[in-house]
Amino acid sequence: MRENIGLLSCISILFFVMDPLGNIPVFVGLLKDLSAERMRRIILREHLFALGLLFFFLFFGQFFLQVLGIQDPALGISGGIVLFLIAIKMVFPMKEGVFGDMPGGEPYFVPIATPLIVGPSMMSTVLILASKSDVGFWHLCAAVVVAWSASLLILSNALRLAGLLGERGVTAISRLMGMILTTIAVQMLLTGLAQFFGKSG
Repeated sequence: MRENIGLLSCISILFFVMDPLGNIPVFVGLLKDLSAERMRRIILREHLFALGLLFFFLFFGQFFLQVLGIQDPALGISGGIVLFLIAIKMVFPMKEGVFGDMPGGEPYFVPIATPLIVGPSMMSTVLILASKSDVGFWHLCAAVVVAWSASLLILSNALRLAGLLGERGVTAISRLMGMILTTIAVQMLLTGLAQFFGKSG
């Protein structure tokens, strides 16, 4: 039995993994020495880089999976584990953050486009969703664009939102997203196991 994943579910999964609200303090810290206008231009540029990465994995991800001989159950189980680890770090944040230490200065491609906006977990999530037969290609393209647009909108206003929510507010929202992502990760893992035992049985 295959799990039916709707457009809203795809958007939610991608948005939670991208975690733009959780990235607000990191963006503010990286770009705090720049003017607000320069900051917005950099965020737009880095989001365009990130969108290019997402569509690269969307178009060519299946080819790499076929070459490597990776089947749906393995991808679902491994993806669930990766998402679960990311979610745990969101719920119980470490000092160096979800993605580890990052260099300072004005960024170019790294570390904002990747791994902050599109990291390994986001790439693997796109591959997992693209591998499901009940998720149409254009369906997933639309979900990627919507989640990406939401991230761009939120992070373009990072300074304003950081001041409005405060450090505790941003942390609370990030942890809430982590809890929701934990549930999604467990469901993905259970679906992968069900597919594996269904094929084995």
